[in-house]
Amino acid sequence: MPQIAQLGETYASQIFWILLIFGFVFFVIGNGMVPKVMATVALRDKQIGNDLAAAEAARKAADAEEEAWRKRENENRAQAQAIIAGAKTQAARVTEGRLAEVAVKLDAQLAEADARIAAARDGALNEIETVATEAASDIVARIAGVTVDEAAARAAVKEALHG
Repeated sequence: MPQIAQLGETYASQIFWILLIFGFVFFVIGNGMVPKVMATVALRDKQIGNDLAAAEAARKAADAEEEAWRKRENENRAQAQAIIAGAKTQAARVTEGRLAEVAVKLDAQLAEADARIAAARDGALNEIETVATEAASDIVARIAGVTVDEAAARAAVKEALHG
């Protein structure tokens, strides 16, 4: 085969051209493209770092805002509780005042009723004494035939009733 026979004669020149082409490609890619790729990678890494730093700052700001919101919410809740407690206290005072007014009115009505009952009881006792005095005078007059003084009969009836 003639191609194999030529191999010995062209071997050195083929190796020379291969080395020359590979060297040229190495320098072109190594000096031209690799620095551009590395610069792009570095720029990308820098951009990612900046984005991560911005995201971290935003997260910290959001956390601080949330904490401030929670603090305001707790303060508002405490104020609402204080207002409710004040309203309850005020309502209790108003209710106590109304109850005191009603208690005074009821005590007055109760005292008036007690006075009426006492007057009715005294009136009833006086009437019972009067009837008992008349009955005792009539009984003594019928049985003993003696007329008894009204004052003496009343004294005897009072003694019998109360004593």
